[in-house]
Amino acid sequence: MRENQYQAQLIKKLYERFPGCVVLKNDSALRQGIPDLTVLWSFTWGMLEVKISKDAPRQPNQDYYVHEMNEMSYAAVIYPENEEAVLDELQQKFEDCWAARLPQ
Repeated sequence: MRENQYQAQLIKKLYERFPGCVVLKNDSALRQGIPDLTVLWSFTWGMLEVKISKDAPRQPNQDYYVHEMNEMSYAAVIYPENEEAVLDELQQKFEDCWAARLPQ
């Protein structure tokens, strides 16, 4: 499977797991190293750098931007071997943000 095929499958899973979410494909030509996908859900967001495998090469600045975006909200490198764990983390982040907005 090629990375773009995996990415298309992943986008379908994101729509199923986070009903009503918006998934945007980012343009690396605009900012080299920015993660591939932005996932907007309710009032929060996450970014995912999609790789076909754990050992797939990374472009310059990808690790930097994943770290920076994770500090702001949530970001991770996702590939088939860690997909479920990353999606669980993203869901937990979304749920935590939602819970933080509820009246105490």
